[in-house]
Amino acid sequence: MLGWAITFFIIAIIAGLLGFGGIAGASVGIAKILFFVFLVLLVISLVMHAVKGRGPSI
Repeated sequence: MLGWAITFFIIAIIAGLLGFGGIAGASVGIAKILFFVFLVLLVISLVMHAVKGRGPSI
């Protein structure tokens, strides 16, 4: 997920340098959404790991 966010951010930078404002704006929007989804999933994963704890190893 983070890789996709970085990819769209790079696309936005390249499109902005080449003068494609619409594509750059859309790519930045997608990158922001993907980054925040990544953060939410990371927090949920960390909380679930903390709540679950470490079970007995068999």
